Amino acid sequence: MRRIYTRTGDKGMTGIHGGTRVPKDDIRIEANGCLDELNTIIGIVRSMLPLAHEWQTILYDIQKNLMVVMSNVATPSDIREQNPNVLPTDMVEVCERTMDAFTSQMEDNHHFILPGGTPLSAQLQFARVVSRRAERRLWTLNRQDELPPLILPYINRLSDLFFVMARYDMWKQQWPEEKWHSFTYKQKKLNKQE
Repeated sequence: MRRIYTRTGDKGMTGIHGGTRVPKDDIRIEANGCLDELNTIIGIVRSMLPLAHEWQTILYDIQKNLMVVMSNVATPSDIREQNPNVLPTDMVEVCERTMDAFTSQMEDNHHFILPGGTPLSAQLQFARVVSRRAERRLWTLNRQDELPPLILPYINRLSDLFFVMARYDMWKQQWPEEKWHSFTYKQKKLNKQE
């Protein structure tokens, strides 16, 4: 078996798509690190589910999409056309349809919820916050080198999807949500808009 280690990163530099080397704490590497962490958490969630569970396909597709996203994030915009990994054009809509299907079965949530609940729900909440961190890092990168337009909305929708899935799992398990404060400020804002 070939060695896994190369020693090329021992001085704090790493390669990106196209062969350029950048510092390991470059924002492009930091953003991809967050996405990699997110993908790993999704793998943990999948490991907690039976193989035949309906969420296996949803989460597997998200993991594959994240690999394509990471490939595009690792590619500077001036050579992006050389990257053979193409983002699915419907990935944002798939997230939205999935959320709509789950939320149509549950009561509306009018409160901030404490993360936790079932072990699966807690891991999905963890995936949610890592999605948000990845999104923040991606916006920083986007100001330096514009990302493909699908990436930022997709990561945003993933955080929402994981929140909905966390709630849905608790609802299915009849596990009570621990509420903190109501979304009073949101309701006031909606009332002002009407």
